Amino acid sequence: MESTWSFEPLPLVVAAVAAVLYAQAFARLRRRAGAVHARPFDAVLFAAGLAISLLALVSPVDAIGEEQLLSAHMLQHLALGDLGPLLLVLGVRGPLGVFLLPPPLLRIVARGPLRRIVSALARPVVALGLWLGTIGGWHVPAAYDAAIAHPALHAVEHATFALAGVLAWTQIVAPARRALLTVGQRAVFAFVLLLASSVLSETLVALHPLYPHYLHVDDRPFGWSAAQDQSRAALLMMAEQIATLGTAVTFLVRAHVERVAPEVPPAG
Repeated sequence: MESTWSFEPLPLVVAAVAAVLYAQAFARLRRRAGAVHARPFDAVLFAAGLAISLLALVSPVDAIGEEQLLSAHMLQHLALGDLGPLLLVLGVRGPLGVFLLPPPLLRIVARGPLRRIVSALARPVVALGLWLGTIGGWHVPAAYDAAIAHPALHAVEHATFALAGVLAWTQIVAPARRALLTVGQRAVFAFVLLLASSVLSETLVALHPLYPHYLHVDDRPFGWSAAQDQSRAALLMMAEQIATLGTAVTFLVRAHVERVAPEVPPAG
């Protein structure tokens, strides 16, 4: 089994920049509001999300997923596109998100064309479409194998997973507390994502091995066949999405019911 670590500069630089931006935001907010809004637990969540995302790219999971196991590649995608983004978004709840960019950079974003891009990406329909397109498009066998064969395309794949995950969880969590969706709509949003991932998981379980790249692996770990590897990848995806999206749906539905219950007239 592959056990090499990859220290490509791009993931390390992106992680370092994100860590510095968060650290300065946390310090600035803590000076202004103390521990009320700059809570250590939020910093722990952000650090965990950053660590999970980085490990997905530099740990042996990357090499194993690219060369030997579809299930390891699925684990990488789930870390980059779901669990990592969820923790990152949870880590910037409240005013922290406003402080992520230093004032000079914030002014540039606010006055330039980047503002229109950010505003467009923040729309729920855009976030939903990008997430569905990412998870569906990159799992088409031709696209999947092309990404493995071409490093530049593989990097684009990883970037789209991360971006789609951050945008989707931003809609669900509403870290800025100014959600474009109501609590009930956020529950529906999360349920649609869970349903789509369930359909993909069921498809991977039901069909014969879909990805030619993994059919020709001679030293697949654990003695798994290509079909067994694909089934385990599907089950891994199903379990992880239920743990994250399923939990989000449960909490949001409960919050929605608690909100509308006082408005429902008593029976009789």
